[in-house]
Amino acid sequence: MNLNELTIKEARVKLDSGEISSVDLARACFKKIKEADQEIHACLTVCEKEALAEAEAADKRIKSGERGDLLGIPYLCKDILMTKGIRTTAASKILENYIAPYDATVVAKLKAAGAIMLGKTNLDEFAHGASTENSAFGPTKNPYDLSRVAGGSSGGSAAAVAANMCLFALGTDTGGSIRQPASFCGVVGLKPSYGRVSRFGLLSMTSSTDVVGPLAKTVYDAALVLKAIAGDDDRDATTAPEAINAYEKEAENKSLKGLRVGLPEEYYLKDLDGEVAARLIAAADKLKAAGAELVKVSLPYTKYGIPVYYVITPSEVSSNLARFDGIGWGLAKTETDNLQEFYKATRGAGFGPEAKRRIMLGTYALSAGYYDAYYKKAQAVRTLIIKDFEEAFKKVDILLTPTSPHAAFKIGQQVNDPLAMYLEDVFAVGASLAGLPAISVSVGTIEVEEGKRMPIGAQLVGPRLKEGLVIKVARILE
Repeated sequence: MNLNELTIKEARVKLDSGEISSVDLARACFKKIKEADQEIHACLTVCEKEALAEAEAADKRIKSGERGDLLGIPYLCKDILMTKGIRTTAASKILENYIAPYDATVVAKLKAAGAIMLGKTNLDEFAHGASTENSAFGPTKNPYDLSRVAGGSSGGSAAAVAANMCLFALGTDTGGSIRQPASFCGVVGLKPSYGRVSRFGLLSMTSSTDVVGPLAKTVYDAALVLKAIAGDDDRDATTAPEAINAYEKEAENKSLKGLRVGLPEEYYLKDLDGEVAARLIAAADKLKAAGAELVKVSLPYTKYGIPVYYVITPSEVSSNLARFDGIGWGLAKTETDNLQEFYKATRGAGFGPEAKRRIMLGTYALSAGYYDAYYKKAQAVRTLIIKDFEEAFKKVDILLTPTSPHAAFKIGQQVNDPLAMYLEDVFAVGASLAGLPAISVSVGTIEVEEGKRMPIGAQLVGPRLKEGLVIKVARILE
């Protein structure tokens, strides 16, 4: 096995025993990036010099007897998180040459833990999308089939993990942006509860649903990363003060005796792809064999998830992107005659089509005369969606659903159909709107064309701050 193919758990044993070094691991990952990324395009920035220096420092810490779950472990970071002294673009022309002046809290925590950041990964511009095709720097391709998307918006991170360019990656999830690409690329994608992980240093998309989380090769690895990045943060008032658990311990528990697993009827649609449905039934049977009880439940407001999400999200996007005006930072088109023209030229050149579309939709939904009809109504229905989950969790402990209605689609297949792209999140937005922890685990492959099979994932959704339970059940499916 090449070193870059190791899991975090495997690498930890080899690092602590002195069999390999952190420098060895980092070099193996850089070798893979150089070999594969010209075609896959998972990375926007590679930090080889900085990473090797950090790896050398990690090796000294290990030799001195220091131990830590992520000490010396190389990872990649979604390029929407601030990284001090390193380019942070959000895959947008408006920030193409922006150098971040500080680290996001999650990056700072990983740095303190001794993890080695290899570089920054591609995404849909400002995380607006489900395929990474909205990146200003070109799409990321799926390692299993270069003609297909890696998913989005964390497609670069998912593809990098799947292609063994790193041992784990950071992504962000607003309405499925960790879970859907994890499903498409056959890796583990964990969205923590809203507030479990600090958003400080994240270039906000939708502030009320944005969450930072890991993409990893195994559930155990994802649990280790979550433990490192979770926790209260004085710089983010939305973080939860509740204590962090030893999440990896939950991944070692293999009994589900007495656990009630809910199967929401609204997620098991009659027109759901037959093979996707079969993979979900097999997953449910696996949980039953481990001692769980399967219970049918209903989440009646699920059908309103997409329309609610795509009123709230553009509204918050239009507000969050207002700061990118060329005055303080980023692209500035100075060859204009007045301030109004300066704004138009800068934002017109800096933002891509999807960012502009969401800014216009959001500004409209928040405007006088429409606020009550759209935004306020969407927030009211969001409350009903939250209550749906609360009622379901009175009957069951956890929910099992598809992550996506299908496997990865062809690059260009939906690029001119925004509505079809928005519907990609149909099974993911509910957990995001309710702020619940959810994970996608690969449950096999399905046929996408004759002789070609692609990964598909199952999703587990738990009550708020019950990441340990979600991890425990996910480990059984793995």
